[in-house]
Amino acid sequence: MTDADLTSDKLPADPARVAPETDLMSKFDALIAERQALIDTGVTDPFAIVMEQVKSPTEAVIKGKNTILLGTYNYMGMTFDPDVIQAGKDALDQFGSGTNGSRMLNGTFRDHMEVEEALRDFYGTTGAIVFSTGYMANLGMISTLAGKGEYVILDADSHASIYDGCKQGYAEIVRFRHNSVEDLDKRLGRLPKEAGKLVVLEGVYSMLGDIAPLKEMVDVAKKHGAMTLSDEAHSMGFFGPNGRGVYEDQGCDVDFIVGTFSKSVGTVGGFCVSNHPKFEAIRLACRPYIFTASLPPSVVATAAMSIRKLKHAHNKRQHLWENARHLHGGLTKLGFKLGTEKPDSAIVAVILNDQEQAVAMWQALLDSGLYVNMARPPATPAGTYLLRCSLCAEHTTEQIDRVLGMFEAAGRATHAIA
Repeated sequence: MTDADLTSDKLPADPARVAPETDLMSKFDALIAERQALIDTGVTDPFAIVMEQVKSPTEAVIKGKNTILLGTYNYMGMTFDPDVIQAGKDALDQFGSGTNGSRMLNGTFRDHMEVEEALRDFYGTTGAIVFSTGYMANLGMISTLAGKGEYVILDADSHASIYDGCKQGYAEIVRFRHNSVEDLDKRLGRLPKEAGKLVVLEGVYSMLGDIAPLKEMVDVAKKHGAMTLSDEAHSMGFFGPNGRGVYEDQGCDVDFIVGTFSKSVGTVGGFCVSNHPKFEAIRLACRPYIFTASLPPSVVATAAMSIRKLKHAHNKRQHLWENARHLHGGLTKLGFKLGTEKPDSAIVAVILNDQEQAVAMWQALLDSGLYVNMARPPATPAGTYLLRCSLCAEHTTEQIDRVLGMFEAAGRATHAIA
């Protein structure tokens, strides 16, 4: 090899010495083919819906058609609240469009302090830390709290962000059967007594809408010397006398509460609150908090205003539960198989026989002017295909009646009901 070869921009083109190129994207071929086969049937791609216009918390224009929204997490309907919108506009005018930095450097503005104060007031805690998303909150808290030689014990049906928080850290991972207090007790009993343990729970599980027996689980965790973290993303705003979540509704004393702004609060962001006296140390050790840009001031301003209003939103809470009972009862009467026997939460899951029926039913509902979520494995338990309905406090009784009519027609057309 000459000096020219060594300084050339190109490597020697010797076929015997050059390995064939490996396409890193080839591992997704089966997934691409499956999606294409679905689209080739003529249905709308259920995972590429575009909201062309959003008219209110409960209505949008999709494919040029006015559509009732029953597949968002806008539980308390705060996205169009005039005070919330005005708070965001004011912050945008005063502080601009972004922070251009992390919270640890130049990314803490007035409204970041305001929203953390609003969270402390809403939850009655001494500490609150805001993350850029709810996903980042779980990723950061779980990976930071439990380290090498310690254990994270989690429900087998936990959200992806909880599993990813476990992968991000160095703790040992132990799963227990979904909502089984007995299995949690058994698995905790097998762990070393002296080791640090964090039991991660969810107030409401987002696929089926079922709630956890938090009270019994927290009692079991404490018996084994474990700390507890409850993800209340799908219960904040309408569970418990103050809307704090399932843990409040069941009277639990948990160590850490994780939540999100993208559900009942009506914007984007995540948080953790706690009364632990050393809680502020998380800011100094949590990589997903330290090494990411902070939320724009307009976003945290809307969140702060929304949280303050949610504290007194008793009528909204009551109407949301009325809507849940109305829809759940109506679908049950029509003969649909649902994820829960009673309206446990604002999520009502309609279980279908297979993917073909789920897609056909979803398309029929969209064509009639109703948007719901279609969910399938691995997001759902193995072999489960469902349509997930997420109710809003702003849905009217008349809208729910129309929804039930649409479900009846689509259900009969797809043989989901007789």
